Amino acid sequence: MPEAASAPSSTLGDARAGGPPSRAVIGDSEFDRDTAVTRREPGVYDIDLSAGWTIINAVNGGYLLAVLGRALADTLPHPDPFTVSAHYLTASQPGPAVVRTQTVRTGRTLSTGQASLFQYDDQGNEVERIRVLASYGDLSGLPDDVRTTAAPPAIPPLDQCFGADDGPAPVEGSSAITGRLMLKLDPATLGWALGAPSGKGEMRAWFGLADGRDADPLSLLLAVDALPPTAFEIGLKGWVPTVELTVHVRHRPAPGPLRVSITTRNLAGGFLEEDAEVWDSEDRLVAQSRQLARVRLG
Repeated sequence: MPEAASAPSSTLGDARAGGPPSRAVIGDSEFDRDTAVTRREPGVYDIDLSAGWTIINAVNGGYLLAVLGRALADTLPHPDPFTVSAHYLTASQPGPAVVRTQTVRTGRTLSTGQASLFQYDDQGNEVERIRVLASYGDLSGLPDDVRTTAAPPAIPPLDQCFGADDGPAPVEGSSAITGRLMLKLDPATLGWALGAPSGKGEMRAWFGLADGRDADPLSLLLAVDALPPTAFEIGLKGWVPTVELTVHVRHRPAPGPLRVSITTRNLAGGFLEEDAEVWDSEDRLVAQSRQLARVRLG
């Protein structure tokens, strides 16, 4: 296996073929615009979920988590998500939605809140799509002491990895989200795209936003759920909907592309877990997650 590569010193835009003329900045990018919520009244927010973040016909779960995370950041006195746990009750669709938040507890270093996203079905009934419980703090005030046995994933340099622009998209259906991401997959985890899955539940990639915007704590909520599912390398096909997803944000990420590693050790009863780690350009573990997802068998 190749040695782990540190993030290149060039900008994310330079890393993409024919890089964009300018990089988007945090607060003024497609991701920020598409996750922006409008406060209707305290604890009630409106948003039009963008079709640009769909996988097949459903809105991506990481994008949804960032939407609710932004609403909670407005509701709670602390700025940054520390831990976010979401239950996905039914698939969300592009279009109007309402987010309702509630403060559960406020402390000196952490505050806790909950949020739910609602949409109307074809009969005009309000349906809860996703429910979140989260604790927020201030990542800028964390102590510098780090003791860990974790190590960055061994991913080849970015120019030796492959993305959607390197060949026909192997995922069934239309996945608009691929156009919003800079996603370069480790060739060792691409057997599924060539019709020869390895049988290992592993997926690794360089990750960024297509417009070059650097990562922040909210975009980390997207990063943990943006790679192709590990089920593909196990030899399964089709949509793998998330049932529950918990994310721990550990640091503010440094500028530059991220490295994301996802593993699955157990598929049983039609469900699998995915454990993700996200590393920044300074070799720091900036986010971790675990999710439970359903798979199609047979």
